[in-house]
Amino acid sequence: MVVEPLLNIIHEDAELLVMNKPADLVCHPSKNGPMSSLIGRVRLYLGAESHPHMVNRLDRETSGVTVVAKTDEVARTLRQLWESREVEKEYLAIVHGHVVQDRGTIDAPLGKDEASRVAIKDCVRADGQPSQTEFFVERRFEVGGAVFSLLRVKPRTGRKHQIRIHLAHIGHPIVGDKLYGGDEDLYLSLVEGRLNDEQKRRLILPHHALHASALRFQWGCERVEFLCEAEEWFRAFCEGQMPAGEKDG
Repeated sequence: MVVEPLLNIIHEDAELLVMNKPADLVCHPSKNGPMSSLIGRVRLYLGAESHPHMVNRLDRETSGVTVVAKTDEVARTLRQLWESREVEKEYLAIVHGHVVQDRGTIDAPLGKDEASRVAIKDCVRADGQPSQTEFFVERRFEVGGAVFSLLRVKPRTGRKHQIRIHLAHIGHPIVGDKLYGGDEDLYLSLVEGRLNDEQKRRLILPHHALHASALRFQWGCERVEFLCEAEEWFRAFCEGQMPAGEKDG
């Protein structure tokens, strides 16, 4: 029997708890018990008397570096750093197609997608909030006759779903993205519990391929850096391996 670890801890001290959040785990509290959310697991780990604060939240399917402040004062200081854009964030993303430019910056304002059936969906729109995303091609590769690119991505602003929207906007949606991959019914099928095998094959990967790989910021007298590897399925796909169950189809 494989026992799921409570947390994958990158760093811990008296002020901070830094973790590699797994894909398919929500950050915010859930009605399905403490193990069903990252903050629930943090409270189990730190104990009933703790008052942890999530400083940065990742989407459910996004894995990677997540920071929790152990006190109110530390949370206030960290949130000020985030709001003043003093935190350098770096992601890895696997996208459809070979991105031609070795590097580039996507500068496109974001706002609510009023044409979508999904309430949380945003889009590029002229009257949206200014948003910039820088990307660098790490690798161009092929899996099963289709072409993909591994990107290192640095968001310069922190809008909701920014990286996912911007990469889709330039014609290279993230592999496995159910909301911005071109068919939002995949997202509705997921939340309504009707995602079928054919839809899963179209998505290729079990979760969208976006991983928060690094955070860097000034903390006290030192510049801190927190790094973590992507999950095995993400790394295997970059090496040309099809997900389990897809190799024969």
